[in-house]
Amino acid sequence: MSISAIKQVEDLLGSESQSLLAYTAKGFPKASLHLPGPDFVDRILANSDRTPAVLRNFQLLLNTGRLGGSGYVSILPVDQGIEHSAGASFAPEPTYFDPESIVKLAIEGGCNAVASTLGGLGIVARKYAHKIPFLLKLNHNEFLSLPNKYDQIMFASVKQAYDMGAVAVGATIYFGSAESTRQIQEVSQVFQAAHELGMVTVLWCYLRNPGFVDKANNKDYHTAADLTGQANHLGVTIQADIIKQKLPELNGGYLFTKHGKTSKKVYSDLTPGDHPIELCRYQLANCYMGRIPLINSGGASGEHDFADAARTAVINKRAGGMGSSQVRKAFQRPLAEGVKLLNLIQDVYLDQAITVA
Repeated sequence: MSISAIKQVEDLLGSESQSLLAYTAKGFPKASLHLPGPDFVDRILANSDRTPAVLRNFQLLLNTGRLGGSGYVSILPVDQGIEHSAGASFAPEPTYFDPESIVKLAIEGGCNAVASTLGGLGIVARKYAHKIPFLLKLNHNEFLSLPNKYDQIMFASVKQAYDMGAVAVGATIYFGSAESTRQIQEVSQVFQAAHELGMVTVLWCYLRNPGFVDKANNKDYHTAADLTGQANHLGVTIQADIIKQKLPELNGGYLFTKHGKTSKKVYSDLTPGDHPIELCRYQLANCYMGRIPLINSGGASGEHDFADAARTAVINKRAGGMGSSQVRKAFQRPLAEGVKLLNLIQDVYLDQAITVA
């Protein structure tokens, strides 16, 4: 990373620059973590029950794109056409109604993999499956029914992913929702099937429950470190190989809902001061102390996309994560700008001066 690129990140972080780039974590020391690296498969996953084919495909992910060989990943996931309607997702940049544009953005943006729907990847599979690793998202929230429903249902099978040449599959579980018990069982079964066929498994560990919102105090605990951390811990239990989680914005979800068991140490010793890096590290600690990698997603696209993207990447990397995903920020703009945004995120992970806190 050049001096000008480092200066760009510092400028984008603004007043937070010093607190994020110079912070030393106090909750979980970095020596206790299993950190990303080019030897991650040999050092961590090779000791698991994953098959040689899974190890090969995980290494393929690590070896692809601008981050290839660094131990970090930059994955472009675009399933928004279903989750948020095609109009809401692609109207800002209509070229992305064509799924080939999504794959092109991932390739030109130097991503390790592209994640999308059965139809989206399938329609261009023969042209691109051998050029960039495919990650097929198996389930989605069907968002057309009236009234809207919030449930992840299966749209695709593991065999369809395998047949199109995908090296990985992904799924979402809405932890905390009334439907989560069924979703956990479904995803556990498809992840087992994916591993049997040699594919890597990626789990979107998102929370969904109106009871997680404190309307009186305008606090949304769907991004609380303690609740998202527990979602991560459930996700790695069903053998997700990578956890995708929203960047934590606060803590104390269990203290608000009073519906589960926790420990006072979570809010003192383990996340001292509620620093963003401490909160993200608590998420990572719940991923078997990093034995299962954590990638963080950002929010919706807005006025400060580049600053938000840099901030998420810095927090994730310094917490010990393996990557960040700023999907809507990348594809809701012209191709050149999307590539520039993806490269900015990747530059954070390539910069050896930005270390684990």
